[in-house]
Amino acid sequence: MLKEYRTVTEVVGPLMLVEGVEGVKFEELVEIELQTGEIRRGRVLEIHEDKALVQLFEGSAGINLKNTKVRFLGRPLELGVSHDMIGRIFDGLGRPIDDGPKIIPEKRMDINGVPMNPVARDYPSEFIQTGVSAIDGLNTLVRGQKLPIFSGSGLPHAELAAQIARQARVLGEGEKFAVVFAAMGITFEEAQFFMDDFTRTGAIDRAVLFINLADDPAIERIATPRMALTCAEYLAYERDMHVLVILTDMTNYAEALRETSAARKEVPGRRGYPGYLYTDLATIYERAGRIKGRPGSITQIPILTMPEDDITHPIPDLTGYITEGQIILSRELHKKGIEPPINVLPSLSRLKDKGIGEGKTREDHADTMNQLFAAYATGKEARELAVILGEAALSDTDKAFAKFAEEFENRYVNQGYNNNRSIIETLDLGWELLKLLPRTELKRIRDVFLEKYLPLETEGVEK
Repeated sequence: MLKEYRTVTEVVGPLMLVEGVEGVKFEELVEIELQTGEIRRGRVLEIHEDKALVQLFEGSAGINLKNTKVRFLGRPLELGVSHDMIGRIFDGLGRPIDDGPKIIPEKRMDINGVPMNPVARDYPSEFIQTGVSAIDGLNTLVRGQKLPIFSGSGLPHAELAAQIARQARVLGEGEKFAVVFAAMGITFEEAQFFMDDFTRTGAIDRAVLFINLADDPAIERIATPRMALTCAEYLAYERDMHVLVILTDMTNYAEALRETSAARKEVPGRRGYPGYLYTDLATIYERAGRIKGRPGSITQIPILTMPEDDITHPIPDLTGYITEGQIILSRELHKKGIEPPINVLPSLSRLKDKGIGEGKTREDHADTMNQLFAAYATGKEARELAVILGEAALSDTDKAFAKFAEEFENRYVNQGYNNNRSIIETLDLGWELLKLLPRTELKRIRDVFLEKYLPLETEGVEK
């Protein structure tokens, strides 16, 4: 029989102070019974002598200090996991919200996870196809990688997230693949967009959705990504699946962390965020990876909206330190109507070289990738020069590069949200665009590949 406490002495925002407690542990789950009989949940945030600070999941409205009963359950917040979770939609605390049957768990797992032994980690080295050329061709996603998308307010990161969730797959026979999608602090309209998109396209059949709305308690928002990653760990390491975890929007998560930190009267760090923001984000991002000897993997795509498009803001800044690159969405390309507006030049996948090449994508991938990057950068410079000096000041080669940059944006990057390109189609399109340039300018591609994929008679520009 659990001991009941009626010693609530203070309630401030989402926090409650209980005195005279015994044997209570950090992160322990708490049950709060109101005078109306309503049951709410919380977790132990801090313990000092016989006092416990409890964080409330459902808010503190209506709590009467005198008549509230508190029970400490002796276990952390857990998620009941099962293979039947695939195809289902849950709220931020793992409760079904899709009118489907209750999940009968095969086991219960602590949502905080178990730290992965660095020695047991396997190096990410296999390609994941997202069907998006700007990612697959130039900033390749690799199994076990964490590759964030840096967006801005009003940019179409939701459409890109839905597209990747819908199209992503691993190449190879008999590989089991699933998507775990967690949305934090989104509006009802956005939540409806994701649910409708997943259901309409059939992507729901291999996905698990966790949805936390903007009007849900901030504390639930802090649990949502951990719920999603616990589900992913079960599917990857117990069910041998390759799992892609998409987390949107990490900015809302960090705001919830700041709100809780302020309620605890902690000393604020940069821009009011708690000093442990880096550590906290690392506990989420570092749950991606592969374990030696186990076939499953967890790959992460966290999405965050940069406040005021500021890449030096603490959230993108710290995320960049922990993760392996970033995909950056451009407001300028968005205004041009390019979908998705991925700015490939500042984007980077630090592990892309490990997941491409013969046997993974195609032998010419690395060379064409480097050449496309260089040619696009040169083409953008040529376009800027034309604006300042006029087009007449450009040489024929400069004009060819400027035309290449235009075509690259309009055909390679701008593929729309419903066009699923295979990696072979992406590589072939790259070669098609490189025909716009003089052969002598293709200095980053080995001759053996030029002869194979760009025979002389098909060149569009005179040598």
